[in-house]
Amino acid sequence: MTVALFMHEDCLDHVTPEGHPEQVARLRRIAEALGGPDFGALDRRAAPLGEDADIALCHPQSYIDRIAAGVPDEGRARLDEDTWLSAGSMTAARRAVGGAIAAVDAVLDGSAQKAFVAARPPGHHAETATPMGFCLFGNIAIAARHAMERRGLSRVAVVDFDVHHGNGTQDLLWNEARALFIGSHQSPLWPGTGRASETGAHGNVMNIELATGSGGAEMRAAYEAEVFPALEDFKPELLLVSAGFDAHARDPLAQLNWQTDDYVWLTERLCDIAARHCGGKLVSLLEGGYDLDALAQASAAHVGALLSA
Repeated sequence: MTVALFMHEDCLDHVTPEGHPEQVARLRRIAEALGGPDFGALDRRAAPLGEDADIALCHPQSYIDRIAAGVPDEGRARLDEDTWLSAGSMTAARRAVGGAIAAVDAVLDGSAQKAFVAARPPGHHAETATPMGFCLFGNIAIAARHAMERRGLSRVAVVDFDVHHGNGTQDLLWNEARALFIGSHQSPLWPGTGRASETGAHGNVMNIELATGSGGAEMRAAYEAEVFPALEDFKPELLLVSAGFDAHARDPLAQLNWQTDDYVWLTERLCDIAARHCGGKLVSLLEGGYDLDALAQASAAHVGALLSA
């Protein structure tokens, strides 16, 4: 079965200030890395625009309206210390949401077995009514809600291996018994959430705290001991992945020491679980990763593992 790649040039129109880590160049470098002959088998599709009704699966309309109203006609507007809007930000964010939903539909309808959504702005820090951490809307939580509310799934798992805790995804799925959210992240680190004691309203949240300075060996041990058994017990009908590549040793915003082959190992193991429980149906969404070389290499390795699984 094929791997679908969802992208759109509109995501380049979300323009942050010069020197900001979440920059247009991130997506350009990923596109370059996935443009070579090794990736000729990718089914390349344009990410559609998400509608208000899609975003409202997780966010109130008043919040959607507030973000839309904050978009400047020119220049940039600041939402918080880290999160910005430019004239193209709302359209880019709609492409990220629409791409996530289209990817879920593609794997559930059988036109692809797996999918990778390379879009920005990212989403896993956006809470119910609060933009933060470069994020406007909770893309992966919206995808999960779409799968449950509109496609009738009763067990959707979300695995987030970004170096920062996916506080937004946790917030949006906290009360959702049909979803299992598992996040591994450096701790302590911004945003300061993601303690192991945070377990969700239905025991549906698992947080794996990785020590500062730890590397791939510690990550692999934690996933073997805790994450994979939890996924096996849950038996997901669909596996969603928040693919942040900022746990890489070269990333400037954190202090974990993963290498590119760690992303290959983790992707292959997640694909194995998807094959056992949900016919291989897996959708991965881009989150962080701020060293451009490491981001390009790790994202290409991740997609390569999806193709070879």
